[in-house]
Amino acid sequence: MAMIYSDAFLDAKTGIARFNTLLTTLNREFEPRQKELQGLQTRINTLTKEIDDTQNVADPNALRTKREQLAQLNTDYKRKGEDAQAAYEKRRQEIFLPLQQDIGKALEAFAKARGITVIVDGSQVPVVYAADSIDITRAFINDFNSKNPATASLTRP
Repeated sequence: MAMIYSDAFLDAKTGIARFNTLLTTLNREFEPRQKELQGLQTRINTLTKEIDDTQNVADPNALRTKREQLAQLNTDYKRKGEDAQAAYEKRRQEIFLPLQQDIGKALEAFAKARGITVIVDGSQVPVVYAADSIDITRAFINDFNSKNPATASLTRP
């Protein structure tokens, strides 16, 4: 029996290198959408301040037009944000599924090669006590990284 702590796979410095490479790629793919949303948020903040600062002195028709623009910007921001989130989650699943499958296969091979019949993920199951000697996390990560370089290819959408 052995313990593994899969949360350690995600560590940027000591975890599975391919994970961080994929995460960087994913974030880079969605950077334009993020910048667009930030731009919309800036416009919303600016227009809100403009309305607040001039509501007592501005022409009522101009103020109504600005409020309509603000409502439209808020609607656009919400829709684009929801669309971006859904697209991000879908793409994340697409690019991380092969890695998850590779990790599963590698973990099975790792266990078989060492005569381990049961591996418990301490990140998923509450553990009251486990001796350090049965923790294979670091050994597995090192083994996986040596056999699966971080520069493994990524399929584009």
